[in-house]
Amino acid sequence: MRSASSPDQTLERRETLGPPIAAGIVTALVGFTSSFAVVLAGLKAVGANQAQASSGLFALTVTFGLGILWLAWRSKMPVTLAWSTPGAALLASAGMVDGGWSAAVGAFFVVGVLIALTGLLPVLGRLMSKIPTALAQAMLAGVLLPLCLAPFESLGTAPLFVGPVALCWLVMMKFAARWAVPASLLVALAVIGIYLLANGVPLPGDGLVPRLEWTAPALTLESAAGIALPLFIVTMASQNIPGVAVLKSFGYTTPWRSSMIVTGAGTIAGAPFGGHAINLAALSAALAAGEEAGKDHGRRWIAAFVSGLVYLVLAVFSAALVTVVAAAPPGLLEAVAGLALLGTLASSVSSALAVAEERIPACITFLLAASGLSFAGVGAAFWALVGGILVRWMLKSREPLTTAGR
Repeated sequence: MRSASSPDQTLERRETLGPPIAAGIVTALVGFTSSFAVVLAGLKAVGANQAQASSGLFALTVTFGLGILWLAWRSKMPVTLAWSTPGAALLASAGMVDGGWSAAVGAFFVVGVLIALTGLLPVLGRLMSKIPTALAQAMLAGVLLPLCLAPFESLGTAPLFVGPVALCWLVMMKFAARWAVPASLLVALAVIGIYLLANGVPLPGDGLVPRLEWTAPALTLESAAGIALPLFIVTMASQNIPGVAVLKSFGYTTPWRSSMIVTGAGTIAGAPFGGHAINLAALSAALAAGEEAGKDHGRRWIAAFVSGLVYLVLAVFSAALVTVVAAAPPGLLEAVAGLALLGTLASSVSSALAVAEERIPACITFLLAASGLSFAGVGAAFWALVGGILVRWMLKSREPLTTAGR
């Protein structure tokens, strides 16, 4: 017969499981609340209506939540996934392309195929690695700049709405930086509640239940060049590659092939319902893989697994959140999104300008991306990368001539 566990063994088991479970809950709460506003802003910018944006948020949360459960369980490592926050910011700057929302959905589908192929074909991964990091980060910084200006622009037009949110963010950045964006979101929701009560605006009851809205994918040249390619590059350079580095810093080797196949397949599955891209988590990955997930290195996968379960619970409330946010006073959602991206902007600018020889091409890339340039129906992100690569090539190619003339 099996002997019953002693009180000491039961206490030891609780002490072993407690930290990873708590870390998993924190990972999901921080990951979801810190950037969902960016996702909504991005999807709406490329043509999604409220129902389609809500569907996209729901599809993203479900697909990467299930992906986390599979990868964490199979690998027994704290592999966590997320939606592409930089990718959503890119969508917000790209705007609607020829073909509208259907063309954007087609671009999301292509991104999923490219991510899956990165796992299946090593040559594609090597090709991605040839894109200069400085230019990829400069493109991202340029894309983020207009969004990060939103909180400060809104302070001038709606100070009573945006002021409390910005003040909360600043105070939390000093005392508990990890919770700065979630806390500012709570303040924003309180501001929205007061605004609705003061103006007698009712919330529609039918928008509180999550629904999947199917959109048949359609691809145009403009959406392929203006959305699919930049979205793929940004997702790989700003999410997947840093995600691998974060796990490595804690002593884990990311299951690259399976991670790319799972996130690629998840992106493909979510695309017709409005999901733009899922990928390895980067910043939130440290919450599930670090010391906060427990001293037992081999049990930290439990934190990732728990985060996947919590994400699935949060997905149930995504539609209600979208309905409330949709009733927000003008500029408030953009302000929350901008505050959420300030850290990413600072990191991108720092990486873009880290190497002296890359600074001029990186500045050109940054300015082109921030300019909002659109040519032949293709947005600024694509032309920023093209312009930066051309300037880099021209400056590099002149070095031998300069040396020879000495």
